[in-house]
Amino acid sequence: MDGLMAQEAGEARAEAVSGTPRRGPLDYLIILAGVAVAVAAAAPIVTRWLGNQPDQRLVDLEVYREGGLAVLRGAPLYDFLTQPPQLLPFTYPPIAAALAVPFTLLPWRAAQWAWTGLIYVSLAIVVWYAFRDLIRRTGRWAPLTAGVLVAATAWLDPVRDQVRFGQVGLFLLAMCLADCCARTPRWPRGMLVGLALAVKLVPGVFLIYFLITGRREAFGNALLTAVVATLGGFALLPSDSSGYWFGALLEGGDRTGAVDGTTNQAIQGIVARIIDEGPARTLVWLVLAAAVAWFGFTWARRATLAADAATGTASSSLLLAGVAIVGLLSVVLSPVGWIHHLVWMIAVFGALAGDGRDTRRCLFAFGLWLLFLFPIPWWARALIGPDHSVAEVFAGGVLRDAFGIAALGSILLLGTWLVKRLDPVTEREDPSQRQVGMGTLGA
Repeated sequence: MDGLMAQEAGEARAEAVSGTPRRGPLDYLIILAGVAVAVAAAAPIVTRWLGNQPDQRLVDLEVYREGGLAVLRGAPLYDFLTQPPQLLPFTYPPIAAALAVPFTLLPWRAAQWAWTGLIYVSLAIVVWYAFRDLIRRTGRWAPLTAGVLVAATAWLDPVRDQVRFGQVGLFLLAMCLADCCARTPRWPRGMLVGLALAVKLVPGVFLIYFLITGRREAFGNALLTAVVATLGGFALLPSDSSGYWFGALLEGGDRTGAVDGTTNQAIQGIVARIIDEGPARTLVWLVLAAAVAWFGFTWARRATLAADAATGTASSSLLLAGVAIVGLLSVVLSPVGWIHHLVWMIAVFGALAGDGRDTRRCLFAFGLWLLFLFPIPWWARALIGPDHSVAEVFAGGVLRDAFGIAALGSILLLGTWLVKRLDPVTEREDPSQRQVGMGTLGA
């Protein structure tokens, strides 16, 4: 009996030192409830897209898997097309095909389920980093809060498309967010961005971000990781690597599809739906892209430096805002920024919501969340046609670009209004909200 009492006293002292309370039955019920809410929300989406017609099911995963099979067979990686009716080519660096090899060892159906499960694991990681302050504020109810947020983000149109196509976007988003937002990473900061860059080129915008914010060690780690992975691709697949870096990469839209399609919400896609192909279109796109890049990186730098000077929830919101701006730049500045690439909006919602104390910020986040719940650009196509009025065609054209316009507006909102509201220099933050310093926020 004395030994049991001594053990309990020791555990109590350990809890007091660690600050982590012991979990009771209610805590485990809350965890189960959080998981149940997330699973219940994802189930209809998974059932819908994994029960789709075989030739319409996770078509991008089929591309990755065929790339892995090409590696195993020693076949040319950039010459194959997937089965009709998709006829899709492999568009990623060779190292991405090598990483897809494990999925070739599974039956096609099992590979679909495994990939979809990893998508939702990545979504949970993204939600944690995007809504960390809000989740922690709910205390013992944090698992349920996280589950509700996973459920809410699972129904975003870009996230549903990630499952529909079997895309890698949430994997890359999770790596970039973790690398940039973890306070005390258990890996060399920049390494995950470098790996993401090796798999797909668009995360390369974070190299610029690391440089302009003075994170030179992270820049070096990211660049080194990307170079090592790329050289590994050359060592493993020399012919395909040469074919990609000096051939397939330069083909651009010939391999990725028409830039004026509705799903392309990048600046070039918006411009292409207004101006016919030619020098004028290219000039307008380049001028607009340069302007957005200048202001976007300027605002991202300002937000990040303000985060370094701030404390508590203001610091994490500002840091997340800077990272979200750069993530959105990777979409809108790319020649093709598909709708499913706009999973970066989750980081925008988290930066705006913060810890949930500011009603105006939460309303902005909620409004943007509502906008991205519905496939508005696709609905807008019905308003465009020869039998409609000029007003209907104009309205349809604007709505067709709704997600791209919202992404650009989010860059502006985060870079000006939110930074001004939270920057400690402006003294706009409520001092009572400054609870902990940057170093105590954890990973």
